[in-house]
Amino acid sequence: MPANTIARTIFGLALSVATLVATHASADATLDRIKGRGKLTVGVILSGAPFGFIAPKSQEQKGYNVDLAKALAADLGVELETVTVTPPNRVQFLQQGKVDILIANMQYTDERAKVLDYVPTPYDRAGGAAVVRKDSGLKDWADLKGKPVCISQGSNYAQPLAETYGAVVKGLPSQPESLLALQGGNCVAAVHVGATVGLLLQDRADEWKDYEIPFPTELIPSDSVIWLRQGEKDTQAALDGAVKKLHASGKMLELAKANRLLNTQYLEEENKKLSAK
Repeated sequence: MPANTIARTIFGLALSVATLVATHASADATLDRIKGRGKLTVGVILSGAPFGFIAPKSQEQKGYNVDLAKALAADLGVELETVTVTPPNRVQFLQQGKVDILIANMQYTDERAKVLDYVPTPYDRAGGAAVVRKDSGLKDWADLKGKPVCISQGSNYAQPLAETYGAVVKGLPSQPESLLALQGGNCVAAVHVGATVGLLLQDRADEWKDYEIPFPTELIPSDSVIWLRQGEKDTQAALDGAVKKLHASGKMLELAKANRLLNTQYLEEENKKLSAK
């Protein structure tokens, strides 16, 4: 056999082996790394109760998403490390490998699923609520047409607000900055996850006495899912199994109630469905 033919054959075999190795590494690297170092690194948003916040006295991280991260780490038999992320940088942190997964108030959308993978079983279902001044005269989503509305950058509420209701959307780096813009008169409404702003108005009643959530429905209620990098099927399967166990055992519902999640209907339905299986 000619030397050049032999060389091409060897190169082809080497390339095939390299491709198989790379494919296997891509599929298993994250879960192997998590178990190898004994640590799960989770990106979380600490913008307010009930999902994530810093306790004033202890300075500890608290919230439903934080407790869920702890439960997942325990199921994998590893320690937990949390990394604080924001709406503008959370996807970047995940893709750059700064975190293994995101539990960061990111509801499922088709657009997000084109660039990331996710755990199929949701851990919550959440929609948007509009905080407005009590004297605004706004009574429903259609009343936002042509008016400035503040949201967090990267929010999945931007598209329906602009396209369905004709609002002039203003993206701010975080929920606190969006709410400050509302108080400063830079927008007529601030739209964020209903559970978060609902508790805000309840817990800080004096500060927010002039504001309310008047709209009778939430904006696009969507599944809250755990996000991970594309192709990490082993990690996806392990975490999906853990989430299903938390639902079936009632632990997920317990965590939600302990963190004062205002609407637990979805979690109650998942508990009933999965515990029956």
